[in-house]
Amino acid sequence: MGAIKAADVATLRRQTGAGMMDCKNALVEANGDFDAAIDVLRKKGQKVAAKRADREASEGVATTKINADNTAGIAIVLACETDFVAKNDSFKELTSQFADIALNHKDKDSFMTADFGGMTVAEKLIEQTGVIGEKLELSAFERVEAPFVGSYIHGVKIAVLVGLTNVVEKSEVLAKDLAMQVASMGATTLSYKDFDAEFVASETQARIAVIEKDNEELARLGKTLKNVPQYISMSQLTNEVMAEAEQTVKAALIAEGKPEHILDKIIPGKMDRYISDNTTLDQEMCLLDQDFIKDEKQSVSDYIKTYSDVEVSSFKRVSLG
Repeated sequence: MGAIKAADVATLRRQTGAGMMDCKNALVEANGDFDAAIDVLRKKGQKVAAKRADREASEGVATTKINADNTAGIAIVLACETDFVAKNDSFKELTSQFADIALNHKDKDSFMTADFGGMTVAEKLIEQTGVIGEKLELSAFERVEAPFVGSYIHGVKIAVLVGLTNVVEKSEVLAKDLAMQVASMGATTLSYKDFDAEFVASETQARIAVIEKDNEELARLGKTLKNVPQYISMSQLTNEVMAEAEQTVKAALIAEGKPEHILDKIIPGKMDRYISDNTTLDQEMCLLDQDFIKDEKQSVSDYIKTYSDVEVSSFKRVSLG
């Protein structure tokens, strides 16, 4: 076999992203056979992947890709071990290339078997593990389809997709605002109406227990105790519960000596506070029930109502770690 040509080394490097010496050595080992050299690099990746299988891939890049008519989008996370690799332009480009392919697939399994320059996406991950020298994995894959799909990416760490039920004026603004809300506040479901009653009951007991334990320590230190809620979700605030709460508030105001003719002005604010104190689960987990981050005087649901004839059909959030 003749000497390895520099042009072949450059071509192999361009295709695989491997270093010059790695490409040259692979071509030497493969006796100049280009396809065999790629296989050499892939096997190197397999060895590196096996050695680093127990490593934590908690850094990386989260990104989204949306089709031309904004009716479908994907969000993925390409994870690696270090922030140094995640910040590399070639790693960001690899993530973007994966996202382009992912957009044409319904789920992670079909995406992983998709073609990437003559090999599967899964094989490309292994190859690049050898090139980069760190554990790489596709740690998240989400897809949203809707009449309008928008997105928001927070740095490289969080990516969100939001689907709207209709295309309206400034759909892109609404979808991005909602995606920013999800990125910032971490909603996991659309509404308290989606909660299972057993989950709410279990969560209520757990949260009350935590607060009561905290209050024991606060009492010992002579500090102000935390409010212990009766409930944590609007799903628990039935008409009967609300009526009883209003009577309790009214009785307390009368006991304080408040004149009856001003009670109607005070009670609504007290009831708003009661709802706020007893819906902490909704505020944490339910997109529509959260305070809108751009105007905390209104809920996300109220903000959506400022647009005509549109609702959120679904949303997905992916993040590092």
